[in-house]
Amino acid sequence: MNIGIVGLGLIGGSLARAIKANTAHTVWGADLQRPVIYRAKLLEVIDEELTEDRVPACDILILALYPRDTVDWVRAHAGVIQRGAVVVDCAGVKRAVCGPCWALAEENGFTFIGGHPMEGMAKIGFANARRDLFVNASLILVPHRDLDIETMKKVKDVFDAIGFTRYEIATPEKHDRIIALTSQLAHVVSSAYVKSPTALEHRGFSAGSFRDMTRVAFLNEKMWAELFLLNREDLRRELRGLIGRLEQYDAALAAGDEERMAALLREGREIKTELDREDRE
Repeated sequence: MNIGIVGLGLIGGSLARAIKANTAHTVWGADLQRPVIYRAKLLEVIDEELTEDRVPACDILILALYPRDTVDWVRAHAGVIQRGAVVVDCAGVKRAVCGPCWALAEENGFTFIGGHPMEGMAKIGFANARRDLFVNASLILVPHRDLDIETMKKVKDVFDAIGFTRYEIATPEKHDRIIALTSQLAHVVSSAYVKSPTALEHRGFSAGSFRDMTRVAFLNEKMWAELFLLNREDLRRELRGLIGRLEQYDAALAAGDEERMAALLREGREIKTELDREDRE
């Protein structure tokens, strides 16, 4: 098959590397930065550049773009995408992407599937792309309710080959509701936490806890701001819930209530134990 990848940053570049290394498919890539295209070709991460005239020849198109750019790209190319082709996006929100893209796909005879690879790292850009980034990773797929199983299998076969081992099927609403907690809130908390003036004095006083809490504060602020605002109601609900729970700890501290503090900590430990048990099953 001919697979086109639009956006060769960390995710798109890693997908290109993995598909080239693990399959016999032809990979074409597009990126706004010309040096990235040249480097990708030199390193044989892609076979050729994904030019406008090659878009109609793609059997699968993977869009590793920001959400709004994803919709804009599909809108601009909907008329030339091969009938029967499959377009999969990698954006971190789904309601803002799937609705308009499903409509364009139906009008123009191709299939659009929302996708979200649950893998990443603090470093960004093509220079940090890795062919093993998705080994044993989870992939969330958000198909239209009318999608046939054969089309889904064609897409899954590609992602199986590059290392994904777990698949979650969700609606756009379920995806955005859960991702507000598991990804977006974590980035907000890390960003706020690292702004403490005391953080500047951490050397020699910090270990794993500090590293874990600050890791995702290193982020692409333009992309994450867009993701947060496109999912602001779900994210605000999770943020308000966290603030309310933090106030319980603050109240226990203010009252000098050691028993209440221990109870709050025990509740958290028990929930974490249950989460770990479910992950092992």
